[in-house]
Amino acid sequence: MNPTPPSFLEHDGVKLAYRRASASPAHADTRHAGVVWLGGFHSDMLGEKATLLHEAVAATGRAYTRFDYLGHGESGGLFAAGTIGRWRSDALAIIDQLTQGPLVLVGSSMGGWMSLLCALARPERIKALVLLAPAPDFTDKLMWAGFDDNQKQQIMEQGYWTRPSPYDPAGYPITRELIEEGRTWNILDEQIPLNIPVRILHGGLDTDVPWTHSRDLADKLASSDVVWTLIKDGDHRLSRPQDIARMIETVLPTVERVEAFLP
Repeated sequence: MNPTPPSFLEHDGVKLAYRRASASPAHADTRHAGVVWLGGFHSDMLGEKATLLHEAVAATGRAYTRFDYLGHGESGGLFAAGTIGRWRSDALAIIDQLTQGPLVLVGSSMGGWMSLLCALARPERIKALVLLAPAPDFTDKLMWAGFDDNQKQQIMEQGYWTRPSPYDPAGYPITRELIEEGRTWNILDEQIPLNIPVRILHGGLDTDVPWTHSRDLADKLASSDVVWTLIKDGDHRLSRPQDIARMIETVLPTVERVEAFLP
């Protein structure tokens, strides 16, 4: 079945694709929280996690928004033109222009980093985070740190290196700008001043983002309301039916918890 065509938001010269479910009349006020999905690096909003969470949240009558960053999925722009700062700007544009009231952000992999950056930028709006295999600082601490000398040399001299991917036969470019600009958004080197509920799910078999990475994140968060869950047999994508069920079973109670404390 073909998905419903997306809508588009014009942002900084690029059309960002998005899909959303509006809140029901009973949930269209500031006493109810909406949910925004933030996807991963080189992923899109048509994946099972984003789609099934859309259905689950919409079934409760709450607002739900998912979107593609510049150069991802159905959005315009070139992937190679993307940076952490640009994708953060995309996420904030979606939040600022397409959503209202309190929000719970659900971020997968790079989307976890984006969620954290958005929560820091919009503390009055973002009331909780659910993070799946979150990858803050990944361009520096995971990518660059894992490249060999030849790969680093190509990036520095040529401006990019084409990284092979099990998810894309053509691979995708890792640019010098992505690496260097990404360092300006690193957050794991000091305490992260967020005092909101944070729920983290991570697969013990994740070979892209080690589970120790998100455990370190949990330690860096100022909030005391942090629950870190290791799914021992889960991989990076956490897309098995039982993984998606666990995600939904984490997101919906988190939304209800947020609403219980709203004025």
